[in-house]
Amino acid sequence: MNLQVITPLLLFLVIIFIAGFYAARFVKTSDSFIQEYFLGSRQLGGFVLAMTMVATYGSASSFLGGPGAAYHYGLAWVLLAMSQVVTGYFILMVLGKKFAIMSRKYKAVTITDFLQSRYQSKWVSILSALSITIFLFSAMIAQWVGGARLIESVIGVSYFSALVIFAVSVLVYVIIGGFRAVAITDSIQGLIMLGGTVILLIAAIIAGGGIDTIMSELRSENPNLLSPYGSDRSLTPLYVSSFWILVGVGVVGLPQVAVRAMSYKNSNAMHRAIIIGTFVTGVIMLGMHLAGVFARVIIPGLEDADTVMPLLTLEILPPWAAGIVLAAPMAAIMSTVDSLLLLVSSALVKDLYLNFINPNAKIAKVKKISFWITAIIGVSVFFLAIQPPDFLIWLNLFSFGGLEAVFIWPIVLGLYWKKANKYGAISSMFAGMGTYICFHLFWPNALGMHTVVLPVLISLVVFVLISKITKPALTL
Repeated sequence: MNLQVITPLLLFLVIIFIAGFYAARFVKTSDSFIQEYFLGSRQLGGFVLAMTMVATYGSASSFLGGPGAAYHYGLAWVLLAMSQVVTGYFILMVLGKKFAIMSRKYKAVTITDFLQSRYQSKWVSILSALSITIFLFSAMIAQWVGGARLIESVIGVSYFSALVIFAVSVLVYVIIGGFRAVAITDSIQGLIMLGGTVILLIAAIIAGGGIDTIMSELRSENPNLLSPYGSDRSLTPLYVSSFWILVGVGVVGLPQVAVRAMSYKNSNAMHRAIIIGTFVTGVIMLGMHLAGVFARVIIPGLEDADTVMPLLTLEILPPWAAGIVLAAPMAAIMSTVDSLLLLVSSALVKDLYLNFINPNAKIAKVKKISFWITAIIGVSVFFLAIQPPDFLIWLNLFSFGGLEAVFIWPIVLGLYWKKANKYGAISSMFAGMGTYICFHLFWPNALGMHTVVLPVLISLVVFVLISKITKPALTL
């Protein structure tokens, strides 16, 4: 173990735990446990809103899987990744004020709350909660594996031991602090992610002998590393442009990100968050993925591309600086895990238990169940992560696509189309989930596009057709 590397990471964890215990005070004293634990009492300011969106969206894919894919494919993956820059802009502009107003009107705490109130259907609520649980489990597995691999690379312990350390660290502050703990720690983690990205990119350029030298080395190894088609020319223009649906526009349908649009304090906070979030996302996505490409010159021949970021950091930075930079992917992973944990917990506790099993449950019982459900989910994901997949990014993107295919049109059309009704929403959710899983299993990347594109289009057509031929919708 290198104590100079580990000390900044330990300091980072201490700060996170302090934030969790600070937020726990609000959970204990709040008049509404549900509003506070799952939505932070809707009091997020612009900076915190921007950072919690960036930190929730930036995950093991952005800091481990993404640079790993860039290491393999070259600059083409950087081009593909930059479609994520507009994510925060789209979420807050498309959902924005209307979503916040309607969610307050419905007293909605979760995405499922909003959909149930908008469509007046228990089946919409059940489908939403089940979809969130199913698809977010795969996303959480990716984060658990990413956190464990990072700790494994830095500390030198076994993968299993690293997984235990990571799981315990996350579960403690999420269980005690809820959404406010997540939002506060996301702000800290977002700053660390931004600073770590800038430091690593500059260090990689210096270690590689400058951009000109790096580009010459890459060209001599494989000219396709500098092309928009990838090292094996598998990234066609149609596929890359269709990826924008998955990681750009389609992110409106991700419950873990969309729920942030319910939680801000006022419109000024939303406008500030759009500017800050777009800038921070752009720096992180460009910096981390470029560093992944440049690492091919600095540490060639890696067998496990997902380890490129920690190995590059340890290779080119002094130990104390490496510890600070390695806190960035740890921050990204922990900030995503905590949000996903809380979202699945809210789906089971708020959307299923309180809505259908025990609507009159006392606050003390709801608190106890919320804490236990969050812990059980974390332990379940821990066991599923013991056998990690080869490429983290595909596991994470699978969950993204599934959630977008299910939720994007019930959310967007529920806000902006008066004729949208429960029959259209239910049909669209079934069509989105079913076609996405079928395409993923039997015809991935159909017609040269990312798998998510056709299910999203099919779910839109189904929604509109069914809504038009069935009963009138509710008045917005």
